[in-house]
Amino acid sequence: MCPQRSLDATGLSVLHVVQPGEGGVARVVLDLVTAQVEQGFTVSLACPAGTPLAESAAGLGCELLDWQSTRSPVRHVVRESRHLAELIARVRPDVVHAHSAKAGLVARVVLRGRIPTVFQPHAWSFEAVDSRTSALALRWERWAARWTTRVVCVSEAERLRGQQAGVRTRFSVVQNGVDPARFTFDTDPHAARRALPALAAGRSNESPVVVCVGRLCMQKGQDTLLQAWDSVVARFPDARLALVGDGPTGDELRRIAPPSVTFAGAVPDTAPWYRAADLVVLPSRWEGIAVAPLEAMATGRAVVVTDVDGSRESLPPAHHPLSLVPPDDPAALASAVIRLLDQAELRTSLGRQGRQHVLSHFTVQRVGAAIADVYREVAVGRHHKFREPVSP
Repeated sequence: MCPQRSLDATGLSVLHVVQPGEGGVARVVLDLVTAQVEQGFTVSLACPAGTPLAESAAGLGCELLDWQSTRSPVRHVVRESRHLAELIARVRPDVVHAHSAKAGLVARVVLRGRIPTVFQPHAWSFEAVDSRTSALALRWERWAARWTTRVVCVSEAERLRGQQAGVRTRFSVVQNGVDPARFTFDTDPHAARRALPALAAGRSNESPVVVCVGRLCMQKGQDTLLQAWDSVVARFPDARLALVGDGPTGDELRRIAPPSVTFAGAVPDTAPWYRAADLVVLPSRWEGIAVAPLEAMATGRAVVVTDVDGSRESLPPAHHPLSLVPPDDPAALASAVIRLLDQAELRTSLGRQGRQHVLSHFTVQRVGAAIADVYREVAVGRHHKFREPVSP
């Protein structure tokens, strides 16, 4: 028999299973892996090779595993399941932590409750797809709950939505956090603009700049922002909008965008773009709790976000009337952006308050400690090691 180790959470081995390997989910996982290595966990990370997550995790002190997987919820699931089973059998972790819908699907199919399994949806899959697929995703989440030791939600709103949808399992809420050291407070965006060629060229460095950081996809709602942008430019003719990120709707967004919109593409570091912004906007259609507004506030930037799951929890309550707008409402979005661009002192005040709010409530250190508590709870009485390969 394998000798029993202490169940102190930092003595456990954890395998993170992640798809996608870019965007906000990847940022959350990268921060968590970094914190866990520092805390003394034995950490393995299974994600697709060549992704920003895999490249950033190299050299952190975790075991990096190339899990060959795609975003598609159905394509290649059998092959991906077999591959993940091989990786789990090789690593023999104490806890598996699966992130987002695809990894949550494959990991739970493979494990079927035979090892403590933490699933973190990062926004429910049944909220994110068309009606037919949504119904299938909801049936799956209800079924898979029996193989889930704990669901970690990133907001109380996400937890409540899962419970109301009939997902019957134990929940923990651990709100996302950011590393304040990466997003230093900076009240002057003009110097940052000069360091970004895409903003330094063309219009005056004094022109107002709005930045939206997020994958170019239906979820993030950049199409709504472009619909609102005409009204913004009518009030501020020299205003510029920077869309930072890439994704499946990129070509269509480029087709309909006016010349005042800059497409920055995927960038290795978003911090300079926040510093270059007068205002940061994220017009999402759904979220768990978005990372980009937290990063923007940590940089001292005012934000405008849509009132979807987690948004109210991420903002200082006093900011709700100014910073929250309904999703899919270009007129309301334009009005909020114009109001804040028109009031520099108000933006600065909101930015200072937002940074203090993040430092008090949304740091990666707090996230790391809370997730360690979850691992400790799920591992008690269920300390297993695989001795045989796991088959899907």
